[in-house]
Amino acid sequence: MTRYIIRRLLYSILVLWGVTLIVFIALRLSGDPAQLLLAQGNPTKEDIAALRHSMHLDEPLYEQYISFVTHAVRGDFGTSLRLKTPAFREVMSRMGATLELAIAAYIFALLIAVPTGIISAARRGGIVDFFSRLISLIGVSIPNFWLGLMLILLFGVRLKWLPVSGRGEGLHQSLEALVMPAVTLGVVFAGTLTRLLRSSMIDVLQADYVRTARAKGLGESKILLRHAMRNALIPVVTLAGLQIGFLLGGAVIVEVVFSWPGVGRLVIDSINARDYPVVQASVTLLASILILANLAVDLLYSFLDPRIQYS
Repeated sequence: MTRYIIRRLLYSILVLWGVTLIVFIALRLSGDPAQLLLAQGNPTKEDIAALRHSMHLDEPLYEQYISFVTHAVRGDFGTSLRLKTPAFREVMSRMGATLELAIAAYIFALLIAVPTGIISAARRGGIVDFFSRLISLIGVSIPNFWLGLMLILLFGVRLKWLPVSGRGEGLHQSLEALVMPAVTLGVVFAGTLTRLLRSSMIDVLQADYVRTARAKGLGESKILLRHAMRNALIPVVTLAGLQIGFLLGGAVIVEVVFSWPGVGRLVIDSINARDYPVVQASVTLLASILILANLAVDLLYSFLDPRIQYS
């Protein structure tokens, strides 16, 4: 197990290095931040050159990348070109809002998908199964931005039950402000998870050991929860781990729609402003979270199924 973890961590470092390299090159191809920052003042070529020199953008790309990596490993991603504050500190100040949204969407999806998937598999072919498949198909098919706008129009504008933007102040207002963004972000995940859990449970319920448990007279609820569900969760856990990336990525759109003050909205604003340090810090941090989440999912397999061995 220890050797496996060390090897995975080394692979993770390589993946993270590849991510930083791609983002670094893509940002340099997107445009010159010096021209954008001075666009309002009719700058001369000398003004632009002086600003580029102050931001070290006139250095060769390989020198810029080496400087970025050597500082990034120490947690220094530079100073935001737009906000004039440390880039990593700016990202961390927004990370709490993004994680709050992602966790709420995750919980919402699990509360919907797990019981629905189990009941749908246990009553395969019935009316409950039909409606759960229909609703999950609709959930998977709905674009996040469209669903967010519809929720705003219905619950925010017409019914005036929930706030349409912002994070709110105080526990009550924060929970109210969190409802629509979390539902918007979690609906697609809930639909996908319901379909996979139903399919996995159906396969497990047809296994020999389940028939043996029924022959011994065990109750159906005990068979479902104690015997079938644990083995059915392995593909579900895989999907749940991969969906962390979807939730963090989908949060970009949702945060813009609901004016949620998270990392996603910060990234969009920083891309528009060519704020290299903030974008690089944001992508590096989000990629690190995704890599560690996938490692945690792999390690969880051995808990769910002791037959799985790591080598």
